[in-house]
Amino acid sequence: MDDIEARELRYFIAVAEELNFTRAAIRLGMAQPPLSAAIGKLERKLGVRLLERTSRHVELTPAGRELFREGRVALEGLSAAVERTRRKADGHLTVAVKTGGGTDLLKRITSRCADDPNMPGIRILFDCKDGPAAAVRSGAADVAIMRNPFDRRGLDAEVLLTEPRVAALPAGHRLASRRALCRADLKDEPMPCWAGAADPTSTAYWTGNSPSSAVKGPQISDMNQLLDVVALGQAVAYVPSSFARRHSGADIAFVPVLDLSPSEIVAAWPETSRSREVAGFVRAAAEVASDSHNNVAAIA
Repeated sequence: MDDIEARELRYFIAVAEELNFTRAAIRLGMAQPPLSAAIGKLERKLGVRLLERTSRHVELTPAGRELFREGRVALEGLSAAVERTRRKADGHLTVAVKTGGGTDLLKRITSRCADDPNMPGIRILFDCKDGPAAAVRSGAADVAIMRNPFDRRGLDAEVLLTEPRVAALPAGHRLASRRALCRADLKDEPMPCWAGAADPTSTAYWTGNSPSSAVKGPQISDMNQLLDVVALGQAVAYVPSSFARRHSGADIAFVPVLDLSPSEIVAAWPETSRSREVAGFVRAAAEVASDSHNNVAAIA
């Protein structure tokens, strides 16, 4: 069998995502006939049919679904390898984090790494497109410090710190003066919708409920926006207790929730990584977290 080219995989994945040759061709910046011919050539190379297509309908076959799943991983891995190779010359370890989170834990980790003569300099990557996990998968970062849940595809992770979550309520809310709540107390309240976090696991985490029962509130993209919509009375939310301590004020009340899952801060890195620098960073992060497990720092 002839080797499959990365270009052929990109063509197939575009068609598989669009399930429409015309839209896929526009997306790829090419005409439709050459795209159809390339997919036909790929099918002949593999000896299997990848798509069932008529004049009005395109559908993946079981073999096509398998190549779609594995092909995306392969292309991401190839792209990441190229990006990491380009970055290798700068001699730094790049750590992806979310803007707006606390910095105390990260400062202590980088300080621990600075004391290790075998560790390179640390470069922090903020404002990662699609989040820290995607930055690691794409090769833009070597490792990430972030919170669960996240897309674990292609990544290994280690939990560093765990802390309770609390309810954030407008100060004038009918439940704001309660000493503690249960999730059922808030089941009919609107919850913010996180942009790019529509998968069931993320939705259930942020709402504390099954995705089907969550009442949708305003869409947000960061924790500052979350605070704004809560303060304005447009939603209630669940946040890490350390985040609540840093943002206590007159507009928002934070109330413990007795039956809510905790928040976890994790380190994540490529599951194929054999980098001693990445291993050293994760080891330093675990040591810092162990030393300070009663003094949780937020990386929101």
